[in-house]
Amino acid sequence: MPRIKVSPVQRGRAKALRQTMTPAETLLWRHIKAHRINGLGFRRQMPFRNYVVDFACLSAKLIVELDGASHDGLAAQGADAHRDAFFASQGFVVMRFTNEQVKTNLEGVVEAIRQVASERLRVSPPSLTLPHKGGGNEELK
Repeated sequence: MPRIKVSPVQRGRAKALRQTMTPAETLLWRHIKAHRINGLGFRRQMPFRNYVVDFACLSAKLIVELDGASHDGLAAQGADAHRDAFFASQGFVVMRFTNEQVKTNLEGVVEAIRQVASERLRVSPPSLTLPHKGGGNEELK
């Protein structure tokens, strides 16, 4: 993916947001950083044109946004829809979760992200079953 030029103002805004992440953002970041989802790299509070996205996986063209109470109003929902349409025009899929979903169902949120990322890359998620004793080459009876 070609580098996108980011203004110093936008870069500074993203840096400030990284330093003041919400508790829900911090919690989710702990579970998706360091290639913990299918070996994929995620960035946090990443500047993207005129926006700063909460989390982005560039290889899967996936953006994850966490929404607090400030996203409940009609104006905010309209702005979110406009952002999502822009990202879709750039080939990205946007997944939105509420802060409450992250706090009460973290495993479900992480699994949903894993599934969408896998679909976007056409990669099967790793199997949770181990081969049987003997290396898995014997025929099962």
